[in-house]
Amino acid sequence: MAKLREPLREIAECGLPAALEAVGERWSFMILRASFNGVHHFEEFLSELSIARNILSGRLSKLVEVGILKRTPSPDDRRKIIYQLTDKGLDLLPAMIALRQWGERWETGVPSNPVLCDERDRRPIKPVSIRAHDDREIDHQGLCWIDECELRERGRDGENQAVKKLAAI
Repeated sequence: MAKLREPLREIAECGLPAALEAVGERWSFMILRASFNGVHHFEEFLSELSIARNILSGRLSKLVEVGILKRTPSPDDRRKIIYQLTDKGLDLLPAMIALRQWGERWETGVPSNPVLCDERDRRPIKPVSIRAHDDREIDHQGLCWIDECELRERGRDGENQAVKKLAAI
């Protein structure tokens, strides 16, 4: 039986175009990188990134609009705005790390310095990888597309088998 192929024309049903629409622009990624590094104020972004005011303003507005950043007034000075990553924004960290690691390997050829490490053990993190349900690392050859209906059916079969095993005890 041939493997099911992802329906490439059905853009609305794919998360990738939606994700790229939200953050798929260089300056947006640089703003997110700065946010992950503790930058929170417009002027900080401006000086750290050397970005034009109008571009920064537009990108921050877009990231707030799509719920990746939130804007809150500073408790110290209500005229100053704090930009913070939301849970939705924090969930981008693995993708950001994967893109960075890819860039180091294939584009710059230079590892990052400072090195991103596990805070507890102070050891470098491993390359981001694709993990199977049982935590095996798999590559592109270990992937296939399966129709959602088939997965639901498999789920029911698994539940039915578990119930049968319990009943036999």
